[in-house]
Amino acid sequence: MEFASDNSSGAAPEIMDAVTRINAGYAPSYGTDAAMDRVRALIRETFEAPGAEVYLVATGTTANALSLACLCPPWGAVYAHAEAHVETDECGAPEFYIGGGKIARIGGRDGKLDPADLRRAIEQTPQGFVHSTQRGAVTLTNTTEAGTVYTPDEIAALTAVAKEYGLPVHLDGARFANAVVATGATPAEMTWKSGIDILSFGGTKNGCLGVEAVVMFDPAKTWEFELRRKRGGHLFSKHRYLSAQMEAYLTDGLWLRLARTANDRAATLEQAVLSVPGARLMHPREANILFAYLPRGTHRRAIRAGAHYYFWPIDQSLDGPDDEPLPARFVASWCTTEAEIGVFAQLLHG
Repeated sequence: MEFASDNSSGAAPEIMDAVTRINAGYAPSYGTDAAMDRVRALIRETFEAPGAEVYLVATGTTANALSLACLCPPWGAVYAHAEAHVETDECGAPEFYIGGGKIARIGGRDGKLDPADLRRAIEQTPQGFVHSTQRGAVTLTNTTEAGTVYTPDEIAALTAVAKEYGLPVHLDGARFANAVVATGATPAEMTWKSGIDILSFGGTKNGCLGVEAVVMFDPAKTWEFELRRKRGGHLFSKHRYLSAQMEAYLTDGLWLRLARTANDRAATLEQAVLSVPGARLMHPREANILFAYLPRGTHRRAIRAGAHYYFWPIDQSLDGPDDEPLPARFVASWCTTEAEIGVFAQLLHG
């Protein structure tokens, strides 16, 4: 009963098969392999963006940090939700690669930024004042860290604010596939058509071994990205193993099928959790992540029986009154099964 993270799941068989196939023989290195040419074509077709440039890296942190480094000067601020992954889970990597930039944290209900709050934060950053951080870029996360999803209209409202001030916008799409499935929007509608300049397009959390694509809809920063990727040590020599994963991921809609399964399992998991007396949601569940309060006694029984998930925040204790509600995060992945959730549901009810 593994509900801690979609990073905990294995790779989809189609991904493993692709890696095995590409392992045979020799191939040009550093992204000049034929599979990478096919990946570029697939992403351009998927996003209806024939002029987009595409680069592959192995981790989401790398994709986010290098992308933001191309958008924000060392003296700049990156406006982000206070709970965004770039702020809470990347060990200062964006600031490091930017060369000293600052994450400007903005609150927001259910993991989402509000246009008025974004405008206020930008306005409160003094310009032309040498002692102040300057305005740099905006980053959004979809699916958010609260498990909610921005619609294209919501994205467009935020990017419109950013563009008023001449700020580029990055989208952290570690769970982009889950957001696309949840909204029914097209990848283009969720990105460049809504004002996104650079996308970190995730594969690792959705059935890949370890690959993320940086999709640059504005070609002005492509050479800089190539230099930063190499200088940062993230240009793979045996690049074909990244290419093979992403090619398989995008072939015949695999990326959407895997995400749809994860989202559907999360819906089933939500039903199981909310069937417990006293249970309640922390945020609306819109993709494959569920945040909920359960009584401590229920947590204790499930965890001691082998269920694996995270308290949220993680510093909760199993010691204390049984009826005290404790918050937790549950994540469904592409390989979460109905049977697994069924066993967990039985544990929740003793």
